[in-house]
Amino acid sequence: MAARTLMIQGTASHVGKSVLTSALCRVFQRRGLKVAPFKAQNMSNNSFVTPDGKEIGRAQAVQAAACRLAPRTDFNPILIKPSGECQAQLVIHGEVAGFLTPSSFGRLRREYFHTVCEAFARLAAEFDLVILEGAGSPAEINLHEQDIVNMRMAQVAHAPVLLTADIDRGGVFAALVGTHLLLREEERPYVKGFIINKFRGDASLLTPGITDVEARLAVRCLGVVPYWNDLSVPEEDSVGSSALFGDETRLCPGGVRAAGSDDYGVRQRLVIGVVDLPHLSNSTDLEALARTPDVQLIRVVDASERPMDALLFPGTKHTAQALHFVKDRGIDLVAKWVVDHGGTVIGLCGGFQLLGRRILDPDRVESTEPELQGLGLLDVVTTFEREKTVREICGIHVETGCRVEGYEIHMGQTVIGHAMSHFLEVRTHGETATRKEGAVSHHGHVIGTYVHGVFDAPAFRRVFLNQLRQRRRWAPLPLTEELSLDRRLDTLADFVENHLNLGAIETIIEQGV
Repeated sequence: MAARTLMIQGTASHVGKSVLTSALCRVFQRRGLKVAPFKAQNMSNNSFVTPDGKEIGRAQAVQAAACRLAPRTDFNPILIKPSGECQAQLVIHGEVAGFLTPSSFGRLRREYFHTVCEAFARLAAEFDLVILEGAGSPAEINLHEQDIVNMRMAQVAHAPVLLTADIDRGGVFAALVGTHLLLREEERPYVKGFIINKFRGDASLLTPGITDVEARLAVRCLGVVPYWNDLSVPEEDSVGSSALFGDETRLCPGGVRAAGSDDYGVRQRLVIGVVDLPHLSNSTDLEALARTPDVQLIRVVDASERPMDALLFPGTKHTAQALHFVKDRGIDLVAKWVVDHGGTVIGLCGGFQLLGRRILDPDRVESTEPELQGLGLLDVVTTFEREKTVREICGIHVETGCRVEGYEIHMGQTVIGHAMSHFLEVRTHGETATRKEGAVSHHGHVIGTYVHGVFDAPAFRRVFLNQLRQRRRWAPLPLTEELSLDRRLDTLADFVENHLNLGAIETIIEQGV
């Protein structure tokens, strides 16, 4: 028998679709169902590596974890990775399939919708329940003919739709009614209920508005989910990296700490600058640092001599453009200033490439420039190649022996100079042979690595931060227990389950469309 289905769509981007989908995946998995996530098309530079070395959106990897499954490309058959204002890398079933421009966006429906439908059919044949996620809003009427991820997918999957709106932005009732109004007549019956997300305050104040919207849409409100400051489950990144920083006292995603607080996390907080590069990718690399009480992340967008314990160059989907940005803004001088004043500079993936002496692009893979001079902080040279490296890894930090796990996703290959030390010793999952990875300067103050997720390892993260604390002559902090992703997903599911009408949602799933 084909799987039952449920679809979470939204009135806009970043209303909480990905997180609610993750929560519902875990809710129904705990009820004994075989559950799978599905997002036909994802536009995100936050990606993750599957066990077979393919690439999918990070949100779908988290949703797979919520289902207690290994990630696979059927969960996200099309991934679009923006690499410029008018260009994006197209990834089909985990492998690069060229590039998209705004004028060629219609290719997705013409050339790849059958791929999407085949992926969904495989899941429907294997699982009891498939929970689909939409993208953006189904009311983007200028894109309706090209849609393969919202209402067209709901129709293919015979999926009842729950429409989600973010009240924290304001205008929640107008967003719900306006979205429903702009749907085509044949699409509206798919909407079986709505959810109000990220509410602060007394939910009873919403009753008159909810009653009115229920009457206008002829569907029920299925819950009001409060705003959760301590949300620690990775979200989608389609609205950019701003949520990682906020103002200078904000920790992502745990809310704001008062400057006068007595806990060590404020009185002795390490300041780590993060260069907000164009087309920043895999911003999830920063989340573990941002959740750490004795760390304050600050955005760096231009020249500044503000004291920093470390400066981090994250990944970027366009290394050449990022290099010009860094030099034009004087951030290269900031990096040298940090090192000269005893701080540490770290480059992750594309950020690692920026720190080297040269970046070579003989085949014009990323830009029209065959050679660029890097920041010269590491004696390494990167050469871009057409073939993309995508693999899971595990290994150890060479200096301390701390275990790390993560993944690599990059187009270039980097060769380090003879005088450089390696940062990690790693192997690909399923293999026994190890290899040296990354680079560390002779004085140890500049580090580069291709491994995404390196700071997710609690022991390594604490050792690294304690080294920064030692330079400040602060006492080291002990490694503290933290919740695994699995336990965080259980906590998220409990939270959402307490605020949604799960009985009504189960009835909607059973009745279908």
